[in-house]
Amino acid sequence: MTDRKEMTERNELPEERLFAGPEKADGAVTDDAAPEENVSAEAECIYCGPRHKERSEEDKKTLLTRLRRVEGQIRGIEKMVEGGAYCPDILVQVSAATSALNSFNKELLACHIRCCVAEDIRAGRDETIDELCRVLRKLMK
Repeated sequence: MTDRKEMTERNELPEERLFAGPEKADGAVTDDAAPEENVSAEAECIYCGPRHKERSEEDKKTLLTRLRRVEGQIRGIEKMVEGGAYCPDILVQVSAATSALNSFNKELLACHIRCCVAEDIRAGRDETIDELCRVLRKLMK
């Protein structure tokens, strides 16, 4: 997988739209300030909305290690396709990458339940249970 800068240069990840600042009535984002100044406390990530999760360094390391492993597997699959590898060999590697992504999902879900869901329930925010049920339904498709 490429890094964020390369994705931005290829217009796959428009850096200037990562965070949406104050919007005009027509929905356009105002450009009154420099791009760095547009990212404020009330800015929302256009990919995840107003919610944000601060993770411990240990949790970040665990999750990123899993993602990097998947990234390496995907690169290997790309090389196999480019090199004309035998289809069943590629399929086995795709299955391994899928399994690695599933392991990532399990780890992230466990972190979410232990931290976010538990905290919200303790705080009396029972709507988090409904959200968790919706997420589980999506994951189990």
